Amino acid sequence: MPRITIIETGLVSPQFRERHGSYPQMFQRMVAAADPSMTCDVVSVARGEPLPDPATLDAILITGSAAGVYDDVAWIAPLEAFVRSAHDKRVPMVGVCFGHQLIAQALGGTVRKSEKGWGIGRHVYRITPHNGLLDGETLAVAASHQDQVIIPPASARTIMSSEFTPHAGLLYANGTTLSVQPHPEFTADYADALCDLRRGLAPDAVVDTAKASLTKPLDHAALGGVVTRFLTKPRS
Repeated sequence: MPRITIIETGLVSPQFRERHGSYPQMFQRMVAAADPSMTCDVVSVARGEPLPDPATLDAILITGSAAGVYDDVAWIAPLEAFVRSAHDKRVPMVGVCFGHQLIAQALGGTVRKSEKGWGIGRHVYRITPHNGLLDGETLAVAASHQDQVIIPPASARTIMSSEFTPHAGLLYANGTTLSVQPHPEFTADYADALCDLRRGLAPDAVVDTAKASLTKPLDHAALGGVVTRFLTKPRS
């Protein structure tokens, strides 16, 4: 049975950690809901832990972070090199939010802070037909970001999009790399808490609309299942 190595790139605020857990714990709950037999390991670059050789790993999941991929943070360049190596070696890899942006930047895409401002609350994404992974026409998932992938890498196909986030999901041509901007690991409660945290940074109307949106159903389990199966399916 393959093991998923979660690369922790961000730390949950202390006021939320006791109730909601760390980002790796959120992902572990997501994975367990989709496949209770799966085991996860954690490597926290946010806490200064060294990155392993990706060739020794079964599967990789890169979390969200308050950092920007363009920030002067000591572990970002090594993580980009790690991503390129994992991609070249065809190690199954998924990035979420910051992880989505980091993979795109590492593989030749462009990421920057969007002039559209904060994307928070429940966002509905169009699914690209015949993408091989995602079924249906739309997915509703919680988001929390300002940065976006503006230009995807040449090797990436956009499989999720919205007017706010045109490149919300990318599937790479090597068949073993996938990334998504929204957060299938979040609960509605944690997404709501993050909306409150943005008050004063985002306009009140944006925060109020985002909080109201989270009373509607979310497709987190569906996207979490896709991510888990992508990381764990047998490959030649």
